[in-house]
Amino acid sequence: MDKKYDFQKSEKRFAEFWEENEIYKYRQGKERPVYSIDTPPPTVSGKLHIGHVFSYTQAEIIARFKRMQGFDVFYPLGFDDNGLPTERLVERDRKIRAGQLPRSQFRNVCVETIEKYENDFTELFKKLGFSVDWDLSYQTVSSLSPKISQRSFLNLVKMKKAYRKESPVLWCTQCQTSIAQAELETRDLESSFHYLNFKTSLGDLLIATTRPELLYGCVCVFVHPEDERYLKFIGEKARVPLYGFEIPIMADEMVSMEKGTGAVMCATFGDTADVSWYQTYHLPYKKVILPDGTISGEVPYIGGMEISLARRTIVEELKSRDLLVRQEAVSHSVAVHERCGSAVEIIPSNQWYIDVLSEKDRFLKAADEISWHPAHMKKRYQIWVENLKWDWCISRQRYFGVPFPVWYCKDCKEPVFAEEDQLPVNPMEEMPRKACSCGCRQFLPEEAVFDTWATSSMTPFINAGYGESYDRSREILPMGMRNQAHEIIRTWAFYTIVKSLCHTGEIPWKDIMISGFVLAKPGEKISKSKNNGSESPLALIEMHSADAIRYWAASNKLGTDTFFSEDEMKVSRRFLTKLYNAAKFAVLQLEDYEKKEEFNQEMLLPIDRWMLERVIETTGVVKAHLDEFEMGQARHEIDELFWKDFCDYYIEIVKERLYQPQKHGVKERYSGQYALYHSLLGILKLYAVYTPFITEYIYQDYYRSHEKNLSIHQMVWDRKEANKAYLEFGDQVKELIGAVRREKTEKQLSMKDEIPEVIITSPKRFREFFKDTQLDIQACTGAKKIILRS
Repeated sequence: MDKKYDFQKSEKRFAEFWEENEIYKYRQGKERPVYSIDTPPPTVSGKLHIGHVFSYTQAEIIARFKRMQGFDVFYPLGFDDNGLPTERLVERDRKIRAGQLPRSQFRNVCVETIEKYENDFTELFKKLGFSVDWDLSYQTVSSLSPKISQRSFLNLVKMKKAYRKESPVLWCTQCQTSIAQAELETRDLESSFHYLNFKTSLGDLLIATTRPELLYGCVCVFVHPEDERYLKFIGEKARVPLYGFEIPIMADEMVSMEKGTGAVMCATFGDTADVSWYQTYHLPYKKVILPDGTISGEVPYIGGMEISLARRTIVEELKSRDLLVRQEAVSHSVAVHERCGSAVEIIPSNQWYIDVLSEKDRFLKAADEISWHPAHMKKRYQIWVENLKWDWCISRQRYFGVPFPVWYCKDCKEPVFAEEDQLPVNPMEEMPRKACSCGCRQFLPEEAVFDTWATSSMTPFINAGYGESYDRSREILPMGMRNQAHEIIRTWAFYTIVKSLCHTGEIPWKDIMISGFVLAKPGEKISKSKNNGSESPLALIEMHSADAIRYWAASNKLGTDTFFSEDEMKVSRRFLTKLYNAAKFAVLQLEDYEKKEEFNQEMLLPIDRWMLERVIETTGVVKAHLDEFEMGQARHEIDELFWKDFCDYYIEIVKERLYQPQKHGVKERYSGQYALYHSLLGILKLYAVYTPFITEYIYQDYYRSHEKNLSIHQMVWDRKEANKAYLEFGDQVKELIGAVRREKTEKQLSMKDEIPEVIITSPKRFREFFKDTQLDIQACTGAKKIILRS
């Protein structure tokens, strides 16, 4: 082995070695059982940061672990490169607006732009040592993904699960597209209650509103049916301030008697309560807000204005007419679009939906059929499903995305759907192959595109080639694992479960692993949009090594958020140095070691056997943790084995026996070599899932000439039960040596200083073990004499 480990040279060498020798190639389960992983395709919306490295590395550790448990691991990595995030990236990079170009031309610009980013992503993942089979990669913008997404949609239409209707829809005026409930975030914003008197024949009815610009859209006033203050008003008419038209006063239990004045104006549409009342009581619709975020031109005083300006203007108008009773500062929760942070409006629109509300019980049952890691994350999913109020709106008014395979008849306006063999189809550039049922042959294309989640939710099916000639659904579905972050439980996890249950009646995966965030500061996650990460991942790899970053990424309990500081790399580098030096020592003592067929573990000295049993014991414990996806706890167990038992105790115990066979005996030295060989190899196999490069280096430098596997990553962990007698004996030896070390420290002696004697009080069952270990204990403690007592 080299004097010093050159990680830059080694990591490049072994990344190429693994690729050239197809070490991680998926082989269709021909020789091993299949374990399939549904990995989140990173969104192509900017550069990757340390937060991506954190979560993706945790999943990659599981892929390596499963491979070393004897599975043929189906481990793809795709790219989510269609939809709004990529569209915005292209607009930013190319300094253009999507609407300025024909859609097909803009799509070509998008494809050109994302190629560079995806190449950068691939380079980063390869440098991190990801054991991905790159032949399985996919893009959500490629021909396959849109084809499968469109096929899913057509099947859902046939099942009457997908439908189109005009209804109030969540709308982002900034992005100018419909959005789904899952794309909302709630923010507390400073605003004002504006108190206004609505005139009635029975006197004034005081109402507080934060949306005075919607006065023209008022269609009703609601009060609670048990609110004694307003019982006399129910059934009467109220006159809307400033505009003067009359609206009914009605009662509904949804009104909060404590909020504002307890009397509420219903406008079309201020919030979801307005929508509910509009639909329940068949109220009229009055247009106020337009899709572009301005006020309809037919609204007096504020027509054509942007919403915030309209609000200020209407307040000034109310003041000038003495119609504003008072104003009161208030902080209230506002729904915003998670992508841009703009307040969401509700406007009527023709959109496509997938029915989810009628199947809420089935989606809740699915949560119990999936194993959640950590378990408490299931509650987030359940709360989300229980509180669903809208069907899933899957259409978006964007330019770059998967188009709907739909046209509308010019005469009867009925939808006409593409044929299966037309997919993928772009209705803006192609036409249906047959006439409408009414006989008309002229069509208008659907201009909306799928919500990006409508395609991303199909990742298990994209991986399986759903409906294609090579469909491997039976081979990999349901998938073994889905890994993702906790903020997309309500989107990616939920929508994938929806699609899977619709198409197969089964859950999409058996286990779901939820990772935490890397935080830039308390409460603020690192994100591409905020550009608040530290050094880029590539710079960190160049400076500290991929293994160092991977070792850090596995340090936390699953699902918990963490901070990142480059100081963390000191711990990683210290470990890597220790591992390399320990291996270098071992290899030096194993230069003349040769495997002997006649030699077996029963011939080992007790302390050598203890070391091997500790490796077996730790392997079982680590496997149990990783089966639960707790790579942090698993790594802690390996660290305990390596740092304490292997380095602090075993190497120190066996060192003299390896150096001085003339004193201890040739057979005794061979026993130590055997244990050193196999215990180090066992430790390397455990660390291989965390730090693949340095473990491969040590394996190739020494073990490859002794072992049959081309790579350490093709080896399988041992599955044995540890011998408890040897484990207990080893604990007693450690306790003895620890006591001697403490006493030397207290007396300010060097660890190398001799002491007159060590008295060992041993249980009878370990007496022979201690006799066989006597010389090792003397050498390790510096004792001139060992006295054994029962």
